[in-house]
Amino acid sequence: MPISKQAVEELERRRAAATLGGGQKKIDARHNKGLWSARERLDALFTAGTFQEFGLHAQHESRQFGMEGKDLPGDAVVTGVGFIDNRPVAAFSQDFTVAGGSLGSKHAEKLSLVMDHAELSGVPVVGFNDSGGARIQEGVIALSGYGQVFNRNVRLSGVVPQIAVIAGPCAGGAAYSPALMDFIIMIRGGSEMFICGPEVIRGVTGQATSKDEIGSADVHASVSGNIHFVADSEQDAVDIVRRLLSYLPSNNMSEPPHQIAPEVDLTPDPGIEDILPESGKVPFDVKDVINRLVDPGTFLEVQRDFAKNMVVGFGRIDGIVVGFIANQPKELAGCLDIDASDKGARFIRFCNAFGIPIVNLVDVPGFLPGVRQERGGIIRHGAKMLFAYGATTVPKITIIMRKAYGGAFLAMCSRDMGADIVLAWPAAEIAVMGAEGAVNILYRGDLEKADDRVARSRELADEYRAHFASPYISAGKLFVHDVIMPSETRGRVSLALRTLLSKRETRPPKKHGNIPL
Repeated sequence: MPISKQAVEELERRRAAATLGGGQKKIDARHNKGLWSARERLDALFTAGTFQEFGLHAQHESRQFGMEGKDLPGDAVVTGVGFIDNRPVAAFSQDFTVAGGSLGSKHAEKLSLVMDHAELSGVPVVGFNDSGGARIQEGVIALSGYGQVFNRNVRLSGVVPQIAVIAGPCAGGAAYSPALMDFIIMIRGGSEMFICGPEVIRGVTGQATSKDEIGSADVHASVSGNIHFVADSEQDAVDIVRRLLSYLPSNNMSEPPHQIAPEVDLTPDPGIEDILPESGKVPFDVKDVINRLVDPGTFLEVQRDFAKNMVVGFGRIDGIVVGFIANQPKELAGCLDIDASDKGARFIRFCNAFGIPIVNLVDVPGFLPGVRQERGGIIRHGAKMLFAYGATTVPKITIIMRKAYGGAFLAMCSRDMGADIVLAWPAAEIAVMGAEGAVNILYRGDLEKADDRVARSRELADEYRAHFASPYISAGKLFVHDVIMPSETRGRVSLALRTLLSKRETRPPKKHGNIPL
């Protein structure tokens, strides 16, 4: 039977009211601050016309503190599924114009519904966080709602990629949902994230601080390491989401979105050799090496400003998606420390969960010495790297560029830690420790008798390198598959990736390992 004009008008009226959220005045006020509305964020994220909303007509169930009868469109969150580059993606966007984006029972139910849909459909989740936190008027019911969301974050972990965008306030318990997701993007200047705000800290500890000092994007990017990307604007945040998704499979049962070139490019790249200084003690920028290995413009660095002695990120080599783990010689000489170990281990485990091959670029003199590191638990943190590599079954290719000493050699994925292919450059040094340190221990008596201790130490160090640290020693013992020229690296890695894409490795059945957290 035909639908009456009155019914059509009622639907249109309700749709118009719901899509305005807190009203045009509040939206205009956001625009004046350079902020987008919840729906504008989703409009920018998805291909036009593809977003299917869940719960447009949802209403809150608050009954106390004057809430009964109040209109909270969508209960302060927009949820649904749309398409990005012809791939379905689930998303939510909290609406700060409605009750400050606060989370109530229906708000939480909508988040749970879209996350359940993502799990069953095997699609990524993107969340725009812009909320004042739990709706106090709903009390423990709101806390229960957060518990439901957190539980789903954990359930989805390793099943589908989860990306959070901090686009406004994200305080208290609300911060734990992004923290449980795989990647966090934070908009500089327009967002904040902390567990306890300045007032609480001052009231409890007497310590004066500011929101910028504890909760800004720059602090989380460089000091706490809580976030992975800083966006300079709303559009920049959306662009980062879209670029990040371009490297990720939709779920853990799908292959990464490789764009494999018809033929392997084996053309030598002599330019890579110009990057390396003549002396092994002179630093260089490992990102220059990465950018010569990847297809032009494809390297996407993750956590760029945190633990700079370790570089991690995604790229493509002849169209194949890979994750990079690289020591950075220009920062702390490339040593592994507490933060670098955490950064590397987390990224390794993400790549493994989603079938992304790993390329390791090694120039590591060891773990960073120091009282602060030892007391801070470098043993436990460094073990995370060993655990992550040892538990990883995706293809792993290791390139030893220069130094690879001691336990750090193992922690950067030696053959014994599961590397499928290990290649070394001719100037590589692979040993229990550096030549100078070894000589001081092994030849103490000889050095004490020498007329010129410095010259004798240099001579013995050269002999040690030749006899104990040469890459040919390791190659002769099959710890290294081959010694290659740096100019050959891209072609050799590309060939190795193609032979390893069909790799399948099973492990003894268990719930999970017990990583040294």
